[in-house]
Amino acid sequence: MTHVNEDEDGALRRIAASLEQIASSLARLAPRPAPEPDFAAADCFVFEPSLGLKPVERVNRVPIVLLKGIDRSRDILFDNTLRFATGLPANNALLWGARGMGKSSLVKAVHAAVNEATVRDGHPPLKLVEIPREDIAHLPGLMQMLVRAAFPILLFCDDLSFDHDDTAYKSLKAALEGGVEGRPDNVLFYATSNRRHLLPRDMIENERSTAINPGEAVEEKVSLSDRFGLWLGFHNCSQDQYLAMIDGYVEAYGLAKLVAPDDLRRQALEWATTRGSRSGRVAHQFIMDLSGRLGRPLRAEAGADVGSRRRD
Repeated sequence: MTHVNEDEDGALRRIAASLEQIASSLARLAPRPAPEPDFAAADCFVFEPSLGLKPVERVNRVPIVLLKGIDRSRDILFDNTLRFATGLPANNALLWGARGMGKSSLVKAVHAAVNEATVRDGHPPLKLVEIPREDIAHLPGLMQMLVRAAFPILLFCDDLSFDHDDTAYKSLKAALEGGVEGRPDNVLFYATSNRRHLLPRDMIENERSTAINPGEAVEEKVSLSDRFGLWLGFHNCSQDQYLAMIDGYVEAYGLAKLVAPDDLRRQALEWATTRGSRSGRVAHQFIMDLSGRLGRPLRAEAGADVGSRRRD
């Protein structure tokens, strides 16, 4: 009998050793938890699921005073962001509409302008965290990371939209307002999109035609945009607005003395015609080309008023 017990004991030890090896192997295969973010390292971050928050030392943005033709949207978004940065209630914002009209540029410019206006008054700096569209499914985990920050966080997703069979929008709905916990008080969500309802029109029409209850099916998807309390529309600019953008860039970058006004107008309009559109993006691309042809680096003229917009 003793011999049998020793055999069983040895078998149990071998099984336990095998289980430990399996557990160790699985632990090595499991992704490492993202490190705790150092929010003091920068004012802007990019979220990467495997790495956490990556600090951005140099943000690609345009000074807010150079964003022409979107004055009303600029003022509304600035005021909403300023309220949030100073501890007052504010709405999630959806910036939707025409391509190249400064939606993402406005978010980044407003972030810089608000920080300039609030930090000097003793408020903690507003942090900008960008989450790529393809990582929206990780939003609930990111929210848990951001809620522990001692700073107000502006969470930003550029070019947000959803296609057929894409269920990630449900994670976004829950993160914005749904769930027991709701949106953290220190987090505000801004998104840009070419679609007002974030979903393609044919997807909405398909739901209407195939669902047992078309109204409920459409409501489930369209209600996503309702989670944004602030909608700002961006439309194609007029010729005068386009030329005003050009003039603003020329003055800011010290190119006005290097090209005659009539010649500048002709070249700018010709550039827009070849591109088939007029927008802030097209205006900036023309200035890039113009400054290159003139042999001038694209740097702000000394003393030029290209700083952030101030509010007294």
